[in-house]
Amino acid sequence: MGNRTRFRGVDYFDVDSLLSEEERLVRDSVRAFVDDRLLAVIERHYREGTFPLELLGEIAGLGLLGANIQGYGCAGVNNVAYGLMMQELERGDSGVRSFASVQGALCMYPIHAFGSPEQRERWLPRMAAGEVIGCFGLTEPDFGSNPGGMLTRLEERGDHFQLSGTKRWITNGSMAHLAVVWAKLDGVVHGVLVERGSPGFTSKPIEGKFSLRASDTSELIFEDTPVPRDNLLPGTDGLKSALMCLNQARYGIAWGAVGSAMASYDCALEYARSRVQFERPIAGYQLVQGKLVQMLTDITAAQLLCLRLGRLKDEHRLRHTQVCLAKRNNVHMALGASRVARDILGASGICDEYPVFRHMCNLESVYTYEGTHDIHTLIVGEDITGLAAYS
Repeated sequence: MGNRTRFRGVDYFDVDSLLSEEERLVRDSVRAFVDDRLLAVIERHYREGTFPLELLGEIAGLGLLGANIQGYGCAGVNNVAYGLMMQELERGDSGVRSFASVQGALCMYPIHAFGSPEQRERWLPRMAAGEVIGCFGLTEPDFGSNPGGMLTRLEERGDHFQLSGTKRWITNGSMAHLAVVWAKLDGVVHGVLVERGSPGFTSKPIEGKFSLRASDTSELIFEDTPVPRDNLLPGTDGLKSALMCLNQARYGIAWGAVGSAMASYDCALEYARSRVQFERPIAGYQLVQGKLVQMLTDITAAQLLCLRLGRLKDEHRLRHTQVCLAKRNNVHMALGASRVARDILGASGICDEYPVFRHMCNLESVYTYEGTHDIHTLIVGEDITGLAAYS
């Protein structure tokens, strides 16, 4: 967007005063990176369908990879600070936040939580430094909302396992050096580490995306791929372990969606103040003010929800159903905000001079991935009624 100004934030209820000094400093450092570095290149990368790899060193240097993991070269921040990091990254672009979420919550977290000491020492410091990029292979062409139906298999082959199957819609899949793959061994789901270059392991980008264009989305193919026994994650406990990883990622998404909504609201507000029709700025008309006020109200509610979510997580009292509710609510809110912002911008809203349409297209994917809106509805529905409606 031409004449880009630094982001002032959206904070109608003084949520800043509820944050610690460290949390604000972490947020502000990522905010400055997004303003100064990411927004300068994201339009070009979105047009070209490429991830801004030239920023990887700075992303790692800010501690954004595995930020809430303790030790192993990770930043070790609390979960509120981590959430604020994801908020600011997604204010820049959902695809860039997805990169960090997958690296930290879906790859580094399972190695940290379920891996052996040797696996942690080997991989986590290099992943925190951005030297090794990871991807998470759970979803398959025919199994998304029902991951337990996966067809990918591990089979015993003497001193190693043999991996066969296909994973689809995998973020970071083509540029990853290491894949955390979930497969069935004798009917039980296990996590394994598969290194790039392993025989029979190939990947191919998914072409023709209108959404998340600055994200590497790929298909992973395993054709009798040998996996050393030492690459099995020894602490995995069936599908439950894979779902625990998704819970970590959904937490970051709940925060990230707020950042996307903030970007849309801020853009719409500034545009409405400067766009003159019938001899006055359109911000002075009742219909436009009503839209802006509703956007601000929804963003404020989501901010407070995220803060409470983070405090519960730091107190080790967070339930996965609470994360589902937050992901469901906040992404729905952000997608709605982007659509209203596009409406306020009129025809200008479809051009990438402004970030609104890019956020709207990205959020169409965020609405679906890491558990669709409807699946999260049914998870929370079962929690409050005691009756499962999805099986």
